[in-house]
Amino acid sequence: MSGTSSEIRHKGLSLLVQTQDKGLQAQYVESLVYHSGKLVFSRKTFYTQFLNDADIKRKVARLLMEQHHKIMSDISAGRLDHHLFKSRS
Repeated sequence: MSGTSSEIRHKGLSLLVQTQDKGLQAQYVESLVYHSGKLVFSRKTFYTQFLNDADIKRKVARLLMEQHHKIMSDISAGRLDHHLFKSRS
């Protein structure tokens, strides 16, 4: 499995964003957002449309990075605030 992770600060929260390719058996890319070790948001994107493509590895790698950057952008823009702040103790 390949993946990437980033830390981001947003409105006083320190968040960890991890995105992984879950492999050909699972056939999806998953992003997880953590605050203080607690999962506060997740997103899965299936890539079954690429399964018969000769260039699947490159396409999945691109999907992984695009999804990771989109999550980071969504956090920065406040589009995930309703998920992030409802979990705050």
